[in-house]
Amino acid sequence: MTQLTDRIGRRIKLRDLRVVLAVAHSGSLSKAAESLAVSFPVVSRTVSTLEHALGVRLFDRTAVGVEPTMYGRALIKSSTAVIDELRRGVEQIEFLSDPSLGELRIGTTQPMMAGLLSIAIDQLISRYPKMAIQATTEAGGTMRNALRERTIDVLVLPSISAASDDDLVSEFLFNEKLFVVAGLQSRWARRRRVELDELMDELWALPLSTLFLGALITKGFRSRGLDLPKRKVDSDSVHLRNSLLATGRYLSVLPESMLRFGPRPLTVKRLPLAPLGEPLPYKILTLKNRTISPVTQLFIDCIRELVKPLVKEPKLS
Repeated sequence: MTQLTDRIGRRIKLRDLRVVLAVAHSGSLSKAAESLAVSFPVVSRTVSTLEHALGVRLFDRTAVGVEPTMYGRALIKSSTAVIDELRRGVEQIEFLSDPSLGELRIGTTQPMMAGLLSIAIDQLISRYPKMAIQATTEAGGTMRNALRERTIDVLVLPSISAASDDDLVSEFLFNEKLFVVAGLQSRWARRRRVELDELMDELWALPLSTLFLGALITKGFRSRGLDLPKRKVDSDSVHLRNSLLATGRYLSVLPESMLRFGPRPLTVKRLPLAPLGEPLPYKILTLKNRTISPVTQLFIDCIRELVKPLVKEPKLS
């Protein structure tokens, strides 16, 4: 078996793996040839040669294209890892020669993007001006899959564990607290004492109840023996909620990290109330058995340093 593995390993080239990935991605030999800027016979011959060397069929031919077999999926998974690790190695060499080089792809939530992450990105770009950063916000499950597919390098997400997360490395970052806030022009922003039940009939702009943050807010009100206030605006857009808060007519709930790290001057004020509900643990997620690139490590170190003040218990204003 070892001799067979070594013999096949010597025959498989990096170019062959790229062809396999292109075919799997496009679902077509001709489209793969077009994307690789090679002829159709080159792609077809490469796949056939690999199938002959491995002794298994990698793709099933269909009327509309090709689909990977279980053997093909196994090779695709390992090929993705091989090419990703090679890219990591090149990045590390580049980083050693010039620490300002590198590309970082981050996935996170909207509130994190509007607060803590913006500060971390600004600090990194200031220190390493040649660094390129891509940040995205999507559903947590979608981003986890992107991490597995190596199209994202690191995630900063709420701790919503799942059995399928066994292939991810999870590191606790900080406990996010949620606070009731009002615009600076609001009459409630001038009050030194406020009770939550006094606010129930006000205009509220809250995250969608179907999102994890909306569900957490609902739980927080109920833990105080209150129903959720009637929403006048129900939206997952942080920018929309902040714009409404600025009018002074609306109330909302924002994370502590956004209040601390959000844009300045701050246009909202945290009302003198205890945090709403239980703290929400945020974690850094990376892919297990995947080499962390130098730029990813720089980001992790930067964000660890930034969140240190959030570990302390907040004092009510």
